[in-house]
Amino acid sequence: MDKERLIFVTNDDGFSSKGFAAAVELARGFGRVIAVAPEKMQSGMSHAITIYNPLFARKVREEDGVEVYSLSGTPVDCVKFAFDYLLSGRHVDLVISGINHGTNSAVSVLYSGTMGAAMEASFYNVPAIGLSITDHSEDADFDAAVEFGRQIVGSVLGSDSLPESLCLNVNVPSIPRERILGMRVCRQTQGYWRERFFRNEDPNGREYFWMTGRFENQEPDASESDEWALANGYVAVVPVQVDMTAYGHMRRLGEILDIF
Repeated sequence: MDKERLIFVTNDDGFSSKGFAAAVELARGFGRVIAVAPEKMQSGMSHAITIYNPLFARKVREEDGVEVYSLSGTPVDCVKFAFDYLLSGRHVDLVISGINHGTNSAVSVLYSGTMGAAMEASFYNVPAIGLSITDHSEDADFDAAVEFGRQIVGSVLGSDSLPESLCLNVNVPSIPRERILGMRVCRQTQGYWRERFFRNEDPNGREYFWMTGRFENQEPDASESDEWALANGYVAVVPVQVDMTAYGHMRRLGEILDIF
């Protein structure tokens, strides 16, 4: 462990989740750790921030080389609170967001609070890694995610040629470790979630709805995609960025609008 190195850890499943504890332990092998995580589950919050309510923070624990806080906000709130207040300008070498209970591959990267936090951290010119597994259960096995996460963290920290704003979306298949074939650098799979709503009534006769959904993969045979990698026993590593400009449409749009 490099005592001069500072690693920041956050997540979207809450400070008491098993995946968060695994991420903190992963990080402390590389340096001092300061962690801020939501007080309760904030899955699916994407890049949401809290504007109209106060935020409440408390220190959960402190021990040699590790400080853990909970915050009554979203994952992105946790990052902003840490970088703009708690750390008060201190240099951070790396951010780890996770380990998330459930995959954040394909279009799920847009809904994910885990990846919202990772991308927010990259805005501070700090390399960030969002780390997830495909198992949603509370008692999921995070051993493989820690192992591969450790490899990735070590490589990122040991490189002097990667951009400071690097943001990685890493997803680990929840299969026995001996069946994981390795890691692949991938692109995001093209596909979408399609929802189904179940209507019911509460005891007072008020209708309410439960939403469920399924992912529709539009390119299941695309071997360069993250969904293919996960389905075929690989850890998927996708570099992501916030720029959502559809560059391929710009010239044609200019022609249609008679701008060019």
